[in-house]
Amino acid sequence: MENKVVKKHQIKVNLPGGIVSIGDLLQILNILEESEIENVRFGTRQQLYFSVDEDKLEDIEHSFLIADTEFEIDTDKQPNIISSYVTEDIFNNSNWLREGVYRDVLDAFNYTPRLKINLVDNSQTLIPFFTGNLNFISSDIGNYWYLYMRFPRTNIIYCWSSLIYSEDIGTLSKLVEDAIFSNKNLFYDQLNIDGQELENKVKLTGSILHQPHSAPLKLPEFQLPYYEGFNKYNDKYWLGIYRRNELFPVSFLKDLCAICAKTRIGQLYTTPWKSIIVKGVETGDKKLWNAVLDKNRINVRHASNELNWQSEDLCEYGLSLKRELITEFNKVDLRTFKLCFAIKTNPKSGLFGSVIIRKQASNLDEDYRFDILHTTDFNPNSKNFTLYKESISKASLAEALVQLCDNYYQLQTLSESASEHNYYEAEVSKENEQTLVHQCSHCLTIYDETWGDEVNGVPSGTNFSDLKEDYSCAICGAAKSDIIPILKESVLTV
Repeated sequence: MENKVVKKHQIKVNLPGGIVSIGDLLQILNILEESEIENVRFGTRQQLYFSVDEDKLEDIEHSFLIADTEFEIDTDKQPNIISSYVTEDIFNNSNWLREGVYRDVLDAFNYTPRLKINLVDNSQTLIPFFTGNLNFISSDIGNYWYLYMRFPRTNIIYCWSSLIYSEDIGTLSKLVEDAIFSNKNLFYDQLNIDGQELENKVKLTGSILHQPHSAPLKLPEFQLPYYEGFNKYNDKYWLGIYRRNELFPVSFLKDLCAICAKTRIGQLYTTPWKSIIVKGVETGDKKLWNAVLDKNRINVRHASNELNWQSEDLCEYGLSLKRELITEFNKVDLRTFKLCFAIKTNPKSGLFGSVIIRKQASNLDEDYRFDILHTTDFNPNSKNFTLYKESISKASLAEALVQLCDNYYQLQTLSESASEHNYYEAEVSKENEQTLVHQCSHCLTIYDETWGDEVNGVPSGTNFSDLKEDYSCAICGAAKSDIIPILKESVLTV
């Protein structure tokens, strides 16, 4: 007699801003426990996932409706709003973007968005800047944000011409969404999109406060903070928990909720790295938390080169490939500091990474080929990518990635050696100098010292370091600081 295959359904629960109160989480966990669901996952947009058997689906739906918990079954039509709220106090201290501001912005959303929305502090590097469709990034002016739009199903990015006031974010997001979905032929999944046209349409339909840009957005230098384990901040501790298999046992999370309630911690936070963070652990309560970790056999000290990866949600292939590549990295004791990697199996998924491993389309697993790309300055928040290797086999991936990391650190050495204050005493060899050019991180224009810059009146043979500080990109006008060193051999844009 054949075993009957039980159909599984994926349930998604959005946690707006990556925040969930202990009471709400416990309510969800109790419902799952009653249906004998053992594990949940957290996604790259700070949401919660779990799978349920067909025969338990009706019970879950009924319980969630009674609990007034919004959810989706086998779909993702309403993406979660993600925020950098989790980073407050532990990874950065913004001048004005505090808990109350995040709360006010999130509370202003009186509808369920169909576009991906990011609310990001411009000084932190844990939460990605541009993975949303509407990316609100804090400015240096209190309660005003930059808005960078990435049009749906494209990599076309448009910077709104003025800063957006905190109280207007919810209203503006709805106006933009309505304009896009009412004009899909102009703004949705198109090869060419006029962002100014969209902005003009939106400004005709609603009243929004406008504040001129005081300065261009400047991306912080990327360094992924170590987001796991017990870490001290102020006079307390925060605890970060990452799971290698991405599975968080329901029983463990219930124990965690019990300790939170006992020690008066009201909420926990999810991250785009599929992990969770608890803030506000008192020094005297650490023993309680360690007891919970011991009871559930939870390891909280993984290597940094395992934490700096992103793969798509619910993607076992990507997770398996990540493990294989990490194993190869460990064999050669590879340094990956300041880098992060993303495995992309879906061409339309907006993953965050300095280095993108992109699977090409194929019918057979053994025929899969991969492209390797990296951002032009290796900052994962950059918007422009360079193709490093094309159509390579799975067996060749690790070797190519090791070589790319070596190239990255070679660039770091070249950049440091050109600085007035550097560690290196010996001069960089002439051979290496000849392979180094500078590329604008905005429009990818190359400054090659051999040719100079005719547009700006810079003669051939002029070293980049000799250019005046007010030098700007010949094409887009970007500042000199946004024109970064890159190996000439790797200059191939996509």
